[in-house]
Amino acid sequence: MNERIKEILSWYGSDNPGTRTNLARLLSHGKLGGTGRLVILPVDQGFEHGPARSFAPNPPGYDPHYHFELAIEAGCNAYAAPLGFLEGGVTRYAGQIPLILKLNNHDVLHDDKDPLPAVTGSVRDALRLGCSAIGYTIYPGSSHCVPMYEQLRAIAEEAKASGLAVVVWSYPRGSALSKEGETAMDVVAYAAQIAAQLGAHVIKVKLPTAHLEQAAAKKVYEAEQIPIKTLSERVRHVVQSSFAGRRIVIFSGGAKSDDKNVFEEARAIRDGGGFGSIIGRNSFQRPKPEAIKFLRTVMGIYAGEIP
Repeated sequence: MNERIKEILSWYGSDNPGTRTNLARLLSHGKLGGTGRLVILPVDQGFEHGPARSFAPNPPGYDPHYHFELAIEAGCNAYAAPLGFLEGGVTRYAGQIPLILKLNNHDVLHDDKDPLPAVTGSVRDALRLGCSAIGYTIYPGSSHCVPMYEQLRAIAEEAKASGLAVVVWSYPRGSALSKEGETAMDVVAYAAQIAAQLGAHVIKVKLPTAHLEQAAAKKVYEAEQIPIKTLSERVRHVVQSSFAGRRIVIFSGGAKSDDKNVFEEARAIRDGGGFGSIIGRNSFQRPKPEAIKFLRTVMGIYAGEIP
């Protein structure tokens, strides 16, 4: 284990050896192993957005085996998915890549301005499937945020006691926020702080814009002249908001986008001190050879091999 991984693990001194070992597995696997950076393949979109919207652009994606193979062949640090997709391929691919079981999910079959995801898996499921971590989504800003926070606290306690790492998707959403506010600088930084305070080892947020949503926060940002003009500055502030960089913060890839834009975002994450990306649709919604080339380019940017 190199000094960078030892340094990161030192931030989690309250955790037991099992949890720290699983964090080390996430940080040591794949093309970026040992660098302190991560690229994770998440495939929860079939539940979150529907099968056709997720997989029709690349029909092999309907098969859960496809995503295991993509994550393994591309050299990702880990593969994250809900219960069904992991159960659909884990026997064949056991031990080949660290797994993250997504323990709650939300569908879009009804208009829900204040979402409350269903708990769709358990810590026992994660242990049975040989996972290194569990994943859980919270929606700060939702009127249902309190039960989500309470569920996460209980699930995180059980996961840590069982030696698993905890990855939190912290996505601001709810009737109290404008659409622009969901990715506002102050709101995303707040969401990252909430996830850290709830005990996340790894925090996943969306890339923030320069918009400031909350009037009280805007006054402070302006009075203290917090630099948020460039994307790398905004990434740096999100990392700062996550215990001064003592928590691993990775950023969502979002909807399918132009490759040049994704690569520029990866450079901004790298230059802003972010720890990496969790990229789903931008990778699996294309043929596998193209997806592998795409993911390895992102990894090359994080590794410093590509300027």
